[in-house]
Amino acid sequence: MEEIRLDTSEMAEKACTLRAGQRVLLSGVAYTSRDAAHKRIMGLLDRGEEPPYPLKGAAIYYAGPTPAPAGLAIGSCGPTTSGRMDPYTPRLLDLGLKCMIGKGKRSPEVAEAIQRNGAVYLCALGGAGALAARCIESAEVIAFEDLGCESVKKLVLRDFPLLVGIDCTGGSILV
Repeated sequence: MEEIRLDTSEMAEKACTLRAGQRVLLSGVAYTSRDAAHKRIMGLLDRGEEPPYPLKGAAIYYAGPTPAPAGLAIGSCGPTTSGRMDPYTPRLLDLGLKCMIGKGKRSPEVAEAIQRNGAVYLCALGGAGALAARCIESAEVIAFEDLGCESVKKLVLRDFPLLVGIDCTGGSILV
């Protein structure tokens, strides 16, 4: 399969063109969100408040990066296990989320919500956080700073190497 260069700003239009197993070099803005941040975001939504980033067409990276060493935008930034976010994911997809980046399997409910919403789940290579950090041009804490490495960060990616794990047709490499 061919390698696809894609910007996150195109995700709303292009997510449905991606197929399980394709390699993607992703550039653009992605937001880090892990367990604690997801729980807080659900609280905001339950109270009718806005989440810390716009969900419409957004890309979330399930990561908790380490502090940046001198001269780098970010420290190690590998993916965390995506399944821990499964209880929250269908709701976020229904609100416009188009792309999730992480590692590991997803629940049947998440796979169905990906199909229903024309979204995509992209897999990052686990254990290579220092290498992944080389593809991150900038990182800025935008919410929940008290969570430390699990705070929500706005990342700017450049040619971040990923693999389509679950596509919007139900195709999956995750057996």
